[in-house]
Amino acid sequence: MGQKTHPVGFRLAVNKNWRSNWYADKSFSGKLEEDVRIRKYIKHRLPNAGISRVDINRTSKVVTVTIHTARPGIVIGKGGEEVGRLKEEMNQLTEKDVQINISEVKRPELDASLVGSNIAHQLIKKISYRRVVNKAIQSTMRMGAQGIRILSLIHISEPTRLGMISY
Repeated sequence: MGQKTHPVGFRLAVNKNWRSNWYADKSFSGKLEEDVRIRKYIKHRLPNAGISRVDINRTSKVVTVTIHTARPGIVIGKGGEEVGRLKEEMNQLTEKDVQINISEVKRPELDASLVGSNIAHQLIKKISYRRVVNKAIQSTMRMGAQGIRILSLIHISEPTRLGMISY
């Protein structure tokens, strides 16, 4: 049996950064749990926003959360009121000052997690598997990807684990 390579760690030197940037001496587990809670809360709170990933940077006083989304208008809300509400809720969740940055994903057809969640949502709606997969492959290849691999798993815990795209 071959050795398995972690997909993010393998590509870190090439084109990826860590999803969380902070340093902790003794409070590592608490900060890690807080990061997981923040990510789960944002994904649960904004299910239709097309969230690709959530990056967290910590300093001694401020937690900066960057939300990469395909639909920034849903996250921002009318006049920025949704961001303000989200910031207040995050302040209660972390008990620290939270700064929220929103970054737009320019081409969501080339983002693996967005393609995977799109396929999963369509399968939940009982649309034909072959039609959904072929449409996803066509739209991704049309946007300029070199290839796409779709893994069909019987039990999927997260819909974002479906799509893998190579550039």
